[in-house]
Amino acid sequence: MLFTNYQFYIDEFIRLGHELMQRAPDAQLPHAHDDCLAFVEPGNVITRRGGAAQAEGTPPPRLPQMPAYHLVRADGSGITMVNIGVGPANAKTMSDHLAVLRPHAWLMLGHCAGLRNSQALGDYVLAHGYVREDHVLDEELPLWVPIPPLAEVQVALEQAVAEVTGLSDAALKRVLRTGTVASTDNRNWELLPQSVGGGPERRFSQSRAIALDMESATLAANGFRFRVPYGTLLCVSDKPLHGEIKLPGMADKFYRQRVDQHLRIGLRAVELLRAQGPDRLHSRKLRSFAEVAFQ
Repeated sequence: MLFTNYQFYIDEFIRLGHELMQRAPDAQLPHAHDDCLAFVEPGNVITRRGGAAQAEGTPPPRLPQMPAYHLVRADGSGITMVNIGVGPANAKTMSDHLAVLRPHAWLMLGHCAGLRNSQALGDYVLAHGYVREDHVLDEELPLWVPIPPLAEVQVALEQAVAEVTGLSDAALKRVLRTGTVASTDNRNWELLPQSVGGGPERRFSQSRAIALDMESATLAANGFRFRVPYGTLLCVSDKPLHGEIKLPGMADKFYRQRVDQHLRIGLRAVELLRAQGPDRLHSRKLRSFAEVAFQ
């Protein structure tokens, strides 16, 4: 499963899904998607591969609040992408419901605020730790519980970035940074007064966070809670602490340049995880010493 917090990613996923149903993947599409048999949109609108030009089903009069789209494979191990919108409450609600389906993994692909001066708009952030200021899971999962990175997912995401961008070594490190991601429930955190000894900016600095969003920590914590392997790859879309805010013209250019690449990285990561097989993917980190193996 892929989660995103922007409709731009869904638009690109729809375009890719329809293209896959019409013809074989081109050089920019992962060849492993050749065996996708159908693309399913809200309202159970189904476009089948090599079938009739007209899709089956009737689109709903309006989209659901958090629409889901599915690339379907014969063995059931396809890819679902969901636009969870903005905010930790949405992230918790959707992952609560989807966890009961026992997905093999879920990945967050979205935008974030870069907190380091060395970052540039369009750089990627691979989360290896989380600051949980989202608060929606505080009662279900105490804050003293660490949310560890899962090696299999981390390696797949980094490899996917390298393959899709064509970069390696120092060039790859310039556009991909690994570090702590902070998630907050306050969209206007940077506007809050920085009181002596407190304030979110100080806490984020103490945590050594390199990026900030509103959903990633929630999805990772719920993955840990429900034993669903998780990962986060974000793209820097603004730098509020350094005067680079998301303006309309800048945002349009950014979206055109990065959304397609970011999505292809996520899809490639899913293929790499699938190739490993579920036995390797379902990490023992997600089970306590008193629990049986993942079923």
